[in-house]
Amino acid sequence: MHTLYKGMVHPWLCDVMGHMNVRHYMGMFNDATYQLLAEATGWHHGAEEWQGKGWADVSHQIEYLAELYAGTLIEIEGGITHIGNSSFTSHYLMTNKVTREQAATLAAKTVYFNLDARCSIPLTELIKQKMASRRIGVNE
Repeated sequence: MHTLYKGMVHPWLCDVMGHMNVRHYMGMFNDATYQLLAEATGWHHGAEEWQGKGWADVSHQIEYLAELYAGTLIEIEGGITHIGNSSFTSHYLMTNKVTREQAATLAAKTVYFNLDARCSIPLTELIKQKMASRRIGVNE
């Protein structure tokens, strides 16, 4: 797996029960996704070669495995598990950086998207080749 995000659970991310609220897991996973897109395809907002093209998540499956508390350092690792015609599937693992306890996983399906027509478009062979460098087995 590839390290895609490092952060900390701040007190303002915690709910009235004292652990990180579920709404903030998705934000951290989303940041990791942008890192994966940049590393796996070269995509970045504003680049001329990507004008009018982007990505749209169409499916998420999150499993919460352990509570995270204020002050916890976290790390998200992940990669691509499947490359399709116009989409890819990725898998992420959030862990407590100090204890290495698994905190959450995310499986996501992301579609290559024409931002003007608002529809999926086929992945190019070059994009598929680049994505192959970030392929992982789910249990890595």
